[in-house]
Amino acid sequence: MHSDNRAVAEGRKEQILAFRRELQQLEQQGVLQLDTEQAQSVASFHNLTLKSLSEQHDVDLSHSARQLSLGMQVVSFLGAWALAASVFFFFYQYWGYLPTLAQVSVLVAAPLLTLLITYWIARIDTALYFAKLTALISFACFVIDVSLLGTLFNLPASSLALALFSAYAALLAYALNIKLLLAVALLCVFAFIGAQTATWSGGYWLSLGDHPENFLLPTCVMFWLPSVISQVRYSGFANIYRVLSLVGFFVAVLVLSNWGQSSYLSASSAMVEGLYQVVGFGVSGAVIWLAIRNGWQAVMATGNVFFALFLFTKFFDWWWDWLPKSIFFLLIGLTAVLALVVFSRLRRTAQQEVAL
Repeated sequence: MHSDNRAVAEGRKEQILAFRRELQQLEQQGVLQLDTEQAQSVASFHNLTLKSLSEQHDVDLSHSARQLSLGMQVVSFLGAWALAASVFFFFYQYWGYLPTLAQVSVLVAAPLLTLLITYWIARIDTALYFAKLTALISFACFVIDVSLLGTLFNLPASSLALALFSAYAALLAYALNIKLLLAVALLCVFAFIGAQTATWSGGYWLSLGDHPENFLLPTCVMFWLPSVISQVRYSGFANIYRVLSLVGFFVAVLVLSNWGQSSYLSASSAMVEGLYQVVGFGVSGAVIWLAIRNGWQAVMATGNVFFALFLFTKFFDWWWDWLPKSIFFLLIGLTAVLALVVFSRLRRTAQQEVAL
């Protein structure tokens, strides 16, 4: 299936367009002037390169084309979920009229057939809009398949279904570079690990949310996975790994910092909550520093959001009950101003380093 690196093609396109803008600016200011032969040679080379990028990687060469591509992505997403919902309700509407053998045959055939259709469309659709649509339908069919087969044969509900959903979603995500399905796969992995940990601890697997600490280790592993296994060939995958992992980690820490009795630790609730409040501040600050160092903008935004969330939560615990509301919000506003001053200085330092 499609494995071309569109992100690299997009970067090459932006490089060419930026060169053209800079060259035009230099010519207008009289800094550089190419002769006619050189200008034609460069323009011809760039035109051929852009044409090749457009044909092989479906790169948008204009702003209007980019807007249309975005619209096609939205329509593809909505169409996929609408068709998946149609398949779901079709199954449940006519399911009771089919004999057992026909039910099993339909359940086995549906995901396989849609997977084959996806493979066939991916070979002729370079943009992969239609292939991604059928891939989402195939995933929906697979989920329905596993669920109804369990109901049909009266099998007990199991967390292993989450592992199957994750594996199938990841297969489609990497085959067709579908970020949504990668996110679904990661969420299923987190839920599966949490459910299995709950089972190993002697509880029922659906009680996976009773102990948020079950999610701390898997989210840490998934955060560092793109640094160990390169995701360069897959546009946006590294950000999804890191941001979703951070969200899962910080949500678990936020719950533990306000609900200490859910922890496995034998200490008092107050001590556990204090510990995880320190962890929340420390890790979010470390994430911001790491993101600035590596240029991870989405990661930095996530770290900023949760650092502010932990900070304002503590403000609420400390001052809400005894400070006048005007003073309370004034303190929050002044804290935001202080944060802006700090970030502006960091930004100025980073720009000076680039300029040098």
